[in-house]
Amino acid sequence: MSSEPTNEKRWFEFLSLSLLLGLGTAIAALIFFGWLADEVLEGDARHFDEVTRAAIHQLASPTLTIVMRGFSFVGSTIALTIGTIIVVVRFARKKWGREAKLFAITMAGAALLNITLKLTFKRARPEPFFNLSLPETYSFPSGHSLTSAVFFGALAAILTARIKSKRARTAIWIVSTLMFLTIGFSRIYLGVHHTTDVIAGFAAALIWILVVRFVEMQLRRRKLRKMGQDLQD
Repeated sequence: MSSEPTNEKRWFEFLSLSLLLGLGTAIAALIFFGWLADEVLEGDARHFDEVTRAAIHQLASPTLTIVMRGFSFVGSTIALTIGTIIVVVRFARKKWGREAKLFAITMAGAALLNITLKLTFKRARPEPFFNLSLPETYSFPSGHSLTSAVFFGALAAILTARIKSKRARTAIWIVSTLMFLTIGFSRIYLGVHHTTDVIAGFAAALIWILVVRFVEMQLRRRKLRKMGQDLQD
């Protein structure tokens, strides 16, 4: 019986440390996003965007273009919406009710954040490559980068929390990271986004994931504290 309070205390301390680290990282990401947004609004990021877009465009080939269009579709609103529904249903069938709700809320919030940021900054799109039509939405930040990073990042976090194999957890994180990084790269390659749009999308995704994680762990921390009080009573 004496080991139970000790385990709860260790878990409580772990949550407290995780909350502090997560909050610190979120603040750092927020500062970086604010700085990047200021650079974009002031026009100081124009040279960087032009140079990087030109360098990536030099890699163009018919085969690579087909591959990049495929990855771009994976990060589209329709593909991620379908993916979210599949994941939530799958989690629900596995009796992972908390994870299903958390994933759905995380993705819904990411979509809302993307729309809000685009309407806030209203950055014009660059001229697309490969005779692609110009998307109707604003450019900053990249919605594909933001929502795909949230999708694959949140999915990896949920899955690895239930897997004991270190090798399997590492593989999941590597695959998930490569997926959203490639999706972001595809948007620059196709010319529908500036490089800073993609970087900002990743930064915003990190902020949102950490905010959701912070709230979720705070609720769990309060639950543990309440359970400890109930045991004492």
